[in-house]
Amino acid sequence: QVQLVESGGGLVQAGGSLRLSCEVSGSIPSLDGIGWYRLIPGRSRELVARWSILGDPIFVDDVRGRFAIFKDNTKNSVDLQMNNLKLEDTGVYFCNRHSGRLYGWGRGTQVTVSS
Repeated sequence: QVQLVESGGGLVQAGGSLRLSCEVSGSIPSLDGIGWYRLIPGRSRELVARWSILGDPIFVDDVRGRFAIFKDNTKNSVDLQMNNLKLEDTGVYFCNRHSGRLYGWGRGTQVTVSS
């Protein structure tokens, strides 16, 4: 059974940076299939970062140029580097498959950006 554990969130001032980590336990085809989502108050959960079928990183417009996604096959983890954070990035961040049947959701990690 696949388990996803997110970590690395916290309180940061606008303009600051955070690096989130998604630890994957259990057997999955590839870390390329894991993406990062966020749940912002008043909005539905959205996929913000993932890899394309060719292995290129893809981001939603809101975060492109500020976020980066990395994978570490030795640790079986997928990281989300978030730079130049904005107030509107505040929310709970999750990782999961970005296509196909989702795994069970982890607890997520809270990111709070203050002015």
